[in-house]
Amino acid sequence: INTVPAHLAAASVKGGAHNNTLFLYGGIPYDKTEAMALIYAFDTRSYSWGIPKMSDVTIGRKDNLKGIVDDNGKMYLFGGRTVGVYRNNMIIFDTINLGSKIGSSINAPSPRCVFGSTLISDHLIIYIGGYDKVALSLNEVYLYDTIDDNWSTKITSGTIPSDRNSFSAVLGLDGQRVIIFGGAKEYENLQSQNALYVLNLINYEWYIPKISGNIPSPRRWHEANVIGKYMVVSFGQGYEDNDILLLDISNNEEYIWTDSFDPIFSPSPKTPSTDPSKVQPNASPTQTTTTQLQVPAMVGIAIGSLAVGFFLAFGVFFLYRWNKNRKESEKSLPTTEIEGGNEVVAIPTQRINTYEQGMFLNTPAYNSAYYNEQTIPVINYGQQMLPISQNNYNIYNQNNHEQVLRNSSNVYNHGSETYPGANNQG
Repeated sequence: INTVPAHLAAASVKGGAHNNTLFLYGGIPYDKTEAMALIYAFDTRSYSWGIPKMSDVTIGRKDNLKGIVDDNGKMYLFGGRTVGVYRNNMIIFDTINLGSKIGSSINAPSPRCVFGSTLISDHLIIYIGGYDKVALSLNEVYLYDTIDDNWSTKITSGTIPSDRNSFSAVLGLDGQRVIIFGGAKEYENLQSQNALYVLNLINYEWYIPKISGNIPSPRRWHEANVIGKYMVVSFGQGYEDNDILLLDISNNEEYIWTDSFDPIFSPSPKTPSTDPSKVQPNASPTQTTTTQLQVPAMVGIAIGSLAVGFFLAFGVFFLYRWNKNRKESEKSLPTTEIEGGNEVVAIPTQRINTYEQGMFLNTPAYNSAYYNEQTIPVINYGQQMLPISQNNYNIYNQNNHEQVLRNSSNVYNHGSETYPGANNQG
């Protein structure tokens, strides 16, 4: 098929075997008489729509909910409405194997729709606020564990936002805070000063961040995704600004509304944790790299100092022995005699003055880039000095160079992968 029937209030995620397919679930068709499939799939390679052949159909249609996908391609569909009835069941759709099942509802939040939700770790989804004929409170939030299939509740503190629904929620770049924007109380948009809040996931405390830039008017029923260092807010209802808003969230001390987009950004890796309350800050990449480089340097300096000391001691001892033997040889020389007019001169023992050269040629100079122990040949006085083979000399020349450390610029943000419009409601 080339098109999907016009509808609203659907949920969408990116998934599939190669993570390049958009799945569109549920929603309300504008034309009640037009047939509409439960799930559609958009192939981003062929730019075509299709209807996936599901292995089983155990799920029903819902609308006004948020779809969340994990790293295993599972799409989680909590809450929403079915023909005006508020729900609190959890549907789990496998975007790879195209199967489905129902998750646990024990200790689940009360039935609701148009809530805020996002994946906050590799297996935890947070659900905030919502609507069930009235806007719901944000003084508690709910966590769903995708591995253990269970629910838990966290009581919040701090500057708690007013009751609201139809707002967006994203995970901060450090994985330690959730940022919410916009929304409504019942069907009235919130004021600008009440539109942006942050929830600290370490202690579940709400606060209003410092904000600069041209603050936009709030909106509801919109979507938000993290792209690079920006919270990208798209579309919605009740606004007079641009369709797309950019909030720079790279500095937790101050968020900036901006009109410029810088695609080059390498965020610090998120701290992995099964429980955000146990998150501990990591050392910065610069500190880690510096520490890693200091250890080999200190070892190299220590080994180099020992090698130099050894060579100096050996050289002093060698010169002492050489000088002593020379004097003894000179004392044993016979007196020059004249026999039959011929001068006879006794030839002394040959003096060898290339010991230092031979010793240091046979001992490769210490190279701080290599930490293997070097074997030092011992040269005894009076023994024949063997010439250095060309092979050994080549090895010496090859190893006596400076090693260059190349720093990797690749940085991974576990759990923050986003796709523009991946979760937009249709």
